[in-house]
Amino acid sequence: MTPQEASARAEEICRAAPIIPVLTVEDAAHARPLAQALVAGGLPALEVTLRTPAALDVIAAMAEVPGGIPGAGTLLTPADVRAAKAAGAKFGVSPGATDALLDAAEAHDLPLLPGAASSSEAMRLLERGYRVQKFFPAEAAGGAAFLKALAAPLPQIGFCPTGGVSPANVRDYLSLPNVLCAGGSWVAPKDRLRAGDWAGIEALAHDAAALERG
Repeated sequence: MTPQEASARAEEICRAAPIIPVLTVEDAAHARPLAQALVAGGLPALEVTLRTPAALDVIAAMAEVPGGIPGAGTLLTPADVRAAKAAGAKFGVSPGATDALLDAAEAHDLPLLPGAASSSEAMRLLERGYRVQKFFPAEAAGGAAFLKALAAPLPQIGFCPTGGVSPANVRDYLSLPNVLCAGGSWVAPKDRLRAGDWAGIEALAHDAAALERG
């Protein structure tokens, strides 16, 4: 998969809904009902962070949920890419980008949202062919004001800001012309996960799916 092909698929995924849930799941038994709740609420793209021992099993279970588009977040190494692809991930997300990681994603046909936190990083990824990128850590790296400033010199890049995005500031991001969607963890809070409150999570997803983009 070329970077151009990866970006085209990444754009499709980002445009599926205004929010991509960022999910850290400890118990694989939660995977299917969680994915069903989020998809029913209107959020099909699901980023499962590789931060728990259960993460790959979670991705595999979510891959069986109709309408779901499971992805793997926190990809750091080529081994992460291979494992995510084998588990059934349909896309990958990384906090940054290295040549080794990009090479692996391209070799394994895994559409990637590579992370950038500066204009130079964004330009380097664009030079390689990645016109859809993750902006991380969004709030710490300058927030919506930073992305607004990038829109004029780099209008051809679309971003998915993640990191500190919340209901309080998400509209600031989604109103920008260079933001395709945003990543957030608030749609699946840990207390509702532990309680198995799938109806509550579906309601949060429904509210997030109704957010307007600029």
